[in-house]
Amino acid sequence: MPSDLRALVVFADSSLHRSRISRRVLEAVATLPGVKVQDLYQLYPDLYIDVRQERELLEAAPLVVFIFQLGWYAMPALLKEWFDTVFKPEWARRQPGGLHGKHALAAVACADLPDDYREGGKHGRPFAAYLAPLEQTVDACGMHWLTPHVFYGAGAASAEATDAHAADLRALLSRYMDNAEAGAGAEAGAHRGT
Repeated sequence: MPSDLRALVVFADSSLHRSRISRRVLEAVATLPGVKVQDLYQLYPDLYIDVRQERELLEAAPLVVFIFQLGWYAMPALLKEWFDTVFKPEWARRQPGGLHGKHALAAVACADLPDDYREGGKHGRPFAAYLAPLEQTVDACGMHWLTPHVFYGAGAASAEATDAHAADLRALLSRYMDNAEAGAGAEAGAHRGT
């Protein structure tokens, strides 16, 4: 486990070999200092998740980022399995420890446009409704839910739009990690009485 872990990226795309968007996003975030990427479909093709390792990484990371493409209004199956096995309530909700106080960010790509995700729109609900189970899980574990980073129109996105999305996500993670370090430094200084 990296000693300077600043963010854990839990990445799930079952068709990475066909997805230029997911590949580009993965490349952009994986090279950030202090980021550890757990590519679930590469690590666990047999669907047997190393729960102990995943929990050790979660405990070490102040920021947890879930990157996936929305498919049939839900997260990918292996990401759901990851939640079901790793986020057992007796572990995830314990205090102190577990996940309490950590930050969580969902970075999600979806094929349609923002106007499609509203009452009266193509999907009949706001996009946030489709992330509600993830948000509720994070909240129940005492984590802080950050505003999701959504890439709308991914289904027809140009290479330029995909690159811009990946760069925006990289910059966003950098800002969150820098802010977390600044906050931790100020907190440590306060505890030392400086």
